[in-house]
Amino acid sequence: MTTVRIAGVPEHFNLPWRQSIDSGKFEAEKINLEWTNVPEGTGKMCQMLRDGETDIAVILTEGIIKDILAGNPSKIIQIYVQSPLIWGIHVAANSDYHKIEDLKDKKVAISRYGSGSQLMAYVNARNQRWKSDDLKFEIVNTIDGAVESLTNGTADYFMWEHFMTKPLVDQGVFRLITDCPTPWPSFVIVARNEFLKSNTITIQKILEIINKTTIHFTQIPDIDKTLAETFNQKTDDIREWLNLTQWSQQNITKKEFINIQNELFELKIIDKKSTFAETVKAL
Repeated sequence: MTTVRIAGVPEHFNLPWRQSIDSGKFEAEKINLEWTNVPEGTGKMCQMLRDGETDIAVILTEGIIKDILAGNPSKIIQIYVQSPLIWGIHVAANSDYHKIEDLKDKKVAISRYGSGSQLMAYVNARNQRWKSDDLKFEIVNTIDGAVESLTNGTADYFMWEHFMTKPLVDQGVFRLITDCPTPWPSFVIVARNEFLKSNTITIQKILEIINKTTIHFTQIPDIDKTLAETFNQKTDDIREWLNLTQWSQQNITKKEFINIQNELFELKIIDKKSTFAETVKAL
């Protein structure tokens, strides 16, 4: 039995992993896949990869490309979710901010530096034609930290996945101003270079298993109800999310990588460029 450590956010996107583990699909291939939930998100997972605390991560595309360029010894081995991630821009429900223009020059709550919540603030700034150099950040670590920060006024707005944040909107904790989709695929699967070198066959088996799960995921009976119960969501919201979500069973292409990297460079999220071979590994 080969033990493999994998990390990802505790969100609906990753239920296929939990189901594949719980059903014994990895164990049948003599793989002990140890899943770690990382509510802090991409910035924390980048650090875990660097520190050798996880072998594989299911991580935001923009965050890991930025961190690989900054020296993270890992490579993208597959796109996991092809469709964009829909980031909701949220404020405290009782705040005086009611439209996107009200948030210019206001402080953004982010989970960590290098996280998707920070990087998407730059995307939103570009969309609104704000100066990205004027962005101000407050580190809150998790969504619970964001609730505290927006409620007590130490930050003004918070960008997080629309559907996972919607219960807080429904409860009257947050108010949704608007959405900001990513201009690239949501999630990729990455592996540490050291682990990749000596475990290629194991990784190929892992990808084969998860791809067989995701390709038919939306056809699983009552999957909308399962997701709604697991993640405290309304069934109608989950159905909308399922209609918008497209899992991938392919690796990122050179053209896709170049386009994403060019976008990140233009946004000043990265200040130099890497090569396809340094960032992506074909298996």
